[in-house]
Amino acid sequence: MDVRRADERHPGGEPEAGIESWHAFSFGPHYDPGNLRFGAVIACNEERLAPGAGFGEHPHSHTEIITWVVEGELTHRDSTGHETCVRPGDVQRLSAAAGVRHVERNDGSSPLTFVQMWLAPREPGGEPSYEIIPGIADSTPYAVPESGAMLHIRRLAAGERTAVPDGAFVYVHVVRGTVRLADEELDAGDSARITDARGLEAVGVTATELLMWEMGG
Repeated sequence: MDVRRADERHPGGEPEAGIESWHAFSFGPHYDPGNLRFGAVIACNEERLAPGAGFGEHPHSHTEIITWVVEGELTHRDSTGHETCVRPGDVQRLSAAAGVRHVERNDGSSPLTFVQMWLAPREPGGEPSYEIIPGIADSTPYAVPESGAMLHIRRLAAGERTAVPDGAFVYVHVVRGTVRLADEELDAGDSARITDARGLEAVGVTATELLMWEMGG
C-alpha cells in the first residue's frame, strides 16, 4: 500500500482567475515519469472554482472522465449536446472516446469543489457518450467497463467499517473526514494505491466519504 498525502499533490490551475487545482498524478507541466498512472487511473484532480470561474471549451479523447462534486454545483456542457448541473452525490461520466469538447463552470453563487478522475480505456476510439447518475446511494457500485473498473462510494460514520474491494489494483481517495486503512490514518485529499488488495477494511475515525476504484490487472 502506497499512501500519498494531500500536500504531496501538484498545485495547478489559475488562482488569479478563481481556479485552484491539485493533481495526484503527473499532469500538464508537472511531468513525473514515475507517477503516470495506477491501474487504469491516470488522473485524480481536486478542482476548486470561485463563483463565475470555470474551464472554457477544451478537448478530450481516449479518456473516461468521472466527476464527483464535493460542494457547490458544476455546470457541464459538451459538444454532443448535453448540458447538466452536477450536484453533491451525483456521479457524472463523460466518455471522450475518439474526441469530445466540453465546458465546466461554476455558475452558482457559492464556491465549487469537485474531484475529477480520468481513466484510460482498454480500447481507443469509439463514439463519445455521457451519463449522470443523480444522488447515487451509499455502497452502490458504479461500473466503467470501458476501463475494466468499478467505483465504490462509501460514507462512513465514526467507528463504522467497510470492506475495501479485493482487486489487482485499488485506488482509495478520501473526499472528506479521516479514515484508518491498515495501520495508516488518511485525511481529506489523501489517497492510497493498493496492489493485490485482499481482506482489507477501512474504518471511519470521523464521519468520512471515500471513493474507491476496483480495477483488474
